Amino acid sequence: MKTAIVHDPEPVLLVGGGQKRKTGLKAVSGLYRRIVAADSGADWLMAHGHEPDMVIGDLDSISPEALRRLGPTRAHRVAEQDSTDFVKCLTRIDAPLVLGVGFLGGRLDHELAALHALAASPERRCVLVGGEDIVFLAPPVMRLDLAAGARVSVFPLGPVRAQSSGLRWPLKGVAFDPLSQIGTSNEALGAVELSVDAPKMLVILPRSELRAVVTELLQSAAVWPPQRAL
Repeated sequence: MKTAIVHDPEPVLLVGGGQKRKTGLKAVSGLYRRIVAADSGADWLMAHGHEPDMVIGDLDSISPEALRRLGPTRAHRVAEQDSTDFVKCLTRIDAPLVLGVGFLGGRLDHELAALHALAASPERRCVLVGGEDIVFLAPPVMRLDLAAGARVSVFPLGPVRAQSSGLRWPLKGVAFDPLSQIGTSNEALGAVELSVDAPKMLVILPRSELRAVVTELLQSAAVWPPQRAL
């Protein structure tokens, strides 16, 4: 596990360089205390009136002006080239939850890399917030108070079995695998309970369900141990 740079007992907002950041920032309002920027995310934040508490990355995209304004105490360069700026940040934030804005949409390879990172660092709870959807790695068990009719999709990043209640089409121990069985476009009947046997299942919900997810992830004691998931 990487040594943490940012420590906070409350959720942390992480802002990247992708799309729908204004929408995402509005959605997470009131849910975090500190702000971390992934490299050039700092320029966008400061241009929109927000001061990042820390910038983490290889710092090859942030402007010289932003670096001067932040100073050495708020800019942490991670030189490794075998990880994305999102991974550099996620693995160095010690918080009960990270809310990621600016990592969905835009370049598909960046988006896929962010989804991979959720499973590769399952001990770091993180919800990525996009223009329409949110996505997070399913914990071992969870209960979500969702609106009846809410779209619920699950997408495996590897072999994983799941059980559910409260879905229109129950999972009933389905053996999921990205090459044979996925679970898009299910529907909540109300409160949904979901359990999975491995840290390899993404849950995708409408952005309107963000606060229900945050409440559950902060309250639940069911966490994955550190491991290389993929």
